[in-house]
Amino acid sequence: MPLDQTPIIDALIRIVGAANLVQQEQDKARYLTDWRKQYQGNSIAVVKPANTAEVSAILKLAEEQNIAVIPQGGNTGLCGGATPDLGEHNLVISTERMNHIREVDTSSQTITVEAGCILDHIKSAADAHDLLFPLDLGARGTCQIGGNLSTNAGGLNVIRYGNTRELTLGVEVVLMGGKVLSLLSKLKKDNTGYDLRDLFIGAEGTLGIITAATLKLFPKPIATATGFAAMRDIEAAITLLHRCQAASGGNVIAFELMPKTIIDNVRHFYPDTPLPISEIPRFSALIEIASTAEDSGKPDHDGTMPLEKTLTEVLAKAMEDGLVLDATIASNLTQRNTIWQIRELTPESEIKAGKAYKSDISIPLKHMAAFYDDAEKAATAIMPGVRIFGFGHLGDGNLHYNLSEPLEKRPDFFDYYHAFDDMMKTLVEKYEGSISAEHGIGQKKRDVFLSTKDPASLEVMRSIKAALDPKNLMNPGKVV
Repeated sequence: MPLDQTPIIDALIRIVGAANLVQQEQDKARYLTDWRKQYQGNSIAVVKPANTAEVSAILKLAEEQNIAVIPQGGNTGLCGGATPDLGEHNLVISTERMNHIREVDTSSQTITVEAGCILDHIKSAADAHDLLFPLDLGARGTCQIGGNLSTNAGGLNVIRYGNTRELTLGVEVVLMGGKVLSLLSKLKKDNTGYDLRDLFIGAEGTLGIITAATLKLFPKPIATATGFAAMRDIEAAITLLHRCQAASGGNVIAFELMPKTIIDNVRHFYPDTPLPISEIPRFSALIEIASTAEDSGKPDHDGTMPLEKTLTEVLAKAMEDGLVLDATIASNLTQRNTIWQIRELTPESEIKAGKAYKSDISIPLKHMAAFYDDAEKAATAIMPGVRIFGFGHLGDGNLHYNLSEPLEKRPDFFDYYHAFDDMMKTLVEKYEGSISAEHGIGQKKRDVFLSTKDPASLEVMRSIKAALDPKNLMNPGKVV
């Protein structure tokens, strides 16, 4: 039955004002497709609330009118989790106006922010107080913290600081119908009943809309050491990771696996990108360690910085043992940025490479090498010539195992998605992994998720969903 939109539009205008309601198709377009342009949806309008009270009023209206609500932040998600379906009863709620930093508390080392705050702005606000908010993603300049919370984002520094959930002390959430849960807290210990905070982090907006959060801050590192090592193989990279952790006192903040295929792809589209080392083997590792200790910023008697000396000694021993074939260590900020440049350009180079099958998996490190080899054989059997870009955060077992169409291009590439899904499902189960490490489920992985998750766990999740959102109006078609 067609929806009479007039009273709904009028009510939304009364809540947020006409200027904050997007109705024209050309203006709505960027909110109705995902970052990768793989999903397209419909929406009555895009509404832009300015505060929690307006979100509450919108969700009260939505429940009364049986309107599905799709929360959206910076729209940088990779699984279609913030994109509506093609239904006629959808309403996109953009949090872009809810971008205030409410408080920086240096004594408790916390920052309380609204959901629409851009990640980079939060990092800058912490930096202004000589503190660090460690969450770091390639989309840091456009992604919003609400989206990071909704997918429990990970990023480059998880090995040292943890995922977004570990960085969050409290949240403010609006439920369908308008009820506000005030769960903001600066307490690091609060053992009073169920931990409702963690229920909403990673729920992808299917249980409620996170409108604000209190996040942990950390002392800024005084010194860092960055290196790039040509590895014998993946097993050698894992051994090197453990040696770096032991030698640095657990202060490895990044350990990225970089296969030759992705480095070649970056260089193909960005030919001026310098190589950290002259000969690139099948696998390399980007390593960074950091310290907040005051003496870590003071050079030794020979002028060598302590962390650089530590990394040098670890790499030298690894070369003696045949784990590392070649290596370099940055001696200044320019060299560090050069080493990181290839990793930073990886996502953009993949987009330029053409159609791709993306995955975001976790694999126990003891199985990583076997998984990689089996996946390469399986993918090539499905489509000869497919380009394999399996890179990522080796330090926490998170691999972005992406498959790009062959160089000769394949108009039918998307027809193979189900075969690639089956391949990944089989191998992830075989090697005791997870189909989603940090990108969420969204639309893209929902079928695989539902077919692989423990049935008892799914039953509990559906019970929670039904209790909080009995009409299934909160971001329907995502996750469960």
